[in-house]
Amino acid sequence: MAKESMKAREVKRERMIKRYAAKRAELKAALLAGDPDASAKLQKLPRNSSPIRTRNRCKLTGRSRGYIRQFGVSRNTFREMALFGKIPGITRASW
Repeated sequence: MAKESMKAREVKRERMIKRYAAKRAELKAALLAGDPDASAKLQKLPRNSSPIRTRNRCKLTGRSRGYIRQFGVSRNTFREMALFGKIPGITRASW
């Protein structure tokens, strides 16, 4: 189980990513067009406004490791859900 502070930090990062998404896209387009000042402006944006800095977390437990992107949960939660039949099409022999 992830700490509440870690989960809150991820939520804060997601809000910041949404806030700066348009400006970041505009600066990247200017950078590709050959604007020499675009690189410096892009570097001055907050680091947490980059989508690379987010961490995938299990929607139920908040665990960051062993994340299965297709289901949005960690491997441990996936096994529990499959064992109790909460995931259709998954049998014990298939995982």
